[in-house]
Amino acid sequence: MSGRSTFRRRQRVFRWVTLTLLLAFFALPLLGMLEFTLQGPGGNGRTLDTWRTLADVSQISLEYPALKEGFLASVGLAVVTPLVMLVLLVPTMTWVRLRLPGLSRTVEFVCLLPLTVPAIVLVVGLTPVYAWVYYLVGSSTMWLALAYVVLVLPYAYRSLDAGLRAIDVRTLSEAARSLGASWVTVMWRVVLPNLRTAVLSASFLSVALVLGEFTIASLFSKKNLQVAMYELGKSDAKISVAVGLAALVFGFVVLFAMSFVGTRPAGAGRIARLRRPRPAKETP
Repeated sequence: MSGRSTFRRRQRVFRWVTLTLLLAFFALPLLGMLEFTLQGPGGNGRTLDTWRTLADVSQISLEYPALKEGFLASVGLAVVTPLVMLVLLVPTMTWVRLRLPGLSRTVEFVCLLPLTVPAIVLVVGLTPVYAWVYYLVGSSTMWLALAYVVLVLPYAYRSLDAGLRAIDVRTLSEAARSLGASWVTVMWRVVLPNLRTAVLSASFLSVALVLGEFTIASLFSKKNLQVAMYELGKSDAKISVAVGLAALVFGFVVLFAMSFVGTRPAGAGRIARLRRPRPAKETP
């Protein structure tokens, strides 16, 4: 027993040491960024002027119009990219699982392929496509969503694939079809509610990637939040670092929330109570 308790104690110590090192690895750079933004003029003292300026939306819009433009572009891309990704992947993966199971490996290979393609190569390949897009419909920054959908495919595919494996899609869809539901109704009222957690996870991953993307936007000469921060860093480094810190913290919060979203459905407690056997009534 003493040997087992010693092993458990060492294992507990090892876990805490590993967790502490990981937290220090992520927290120290953030603390360094915070320290830099709090420095007073000439590096003397501490001041909250940078964060007060960042919190003043009107002042930011007036003094740093590029930052406002990049922020609005990133917010728009963070909304459009997950929507396009879900519209493209959810019906395709569901249809392949129901009707074309032999193509599942091919779809998986295509979706995971962007992991092996460097961003510069992706930009070179998409340049002719964007040339026609800009010629036909204009050169808005929102068209970066097409490239971002390609970037998020591997992560979204893994999340949605895990969700589809956790449910019996074939039985649910056949039951709905036998009751007269159309395929649109099956997707909207049967498949999507059962994929809620997977869809939210894929969407959060897409939002985190879009908010942190720099290379493709810079190479296409478009201005998103990261490009605006880079340009702002040449004239006002403190504001740029403060915006970067806020974006990093937001990304960490989003990814951390992923582990809790959908882990316990709202009606889980009620269902558990209904399934709990009732005590037998005592007979007089």
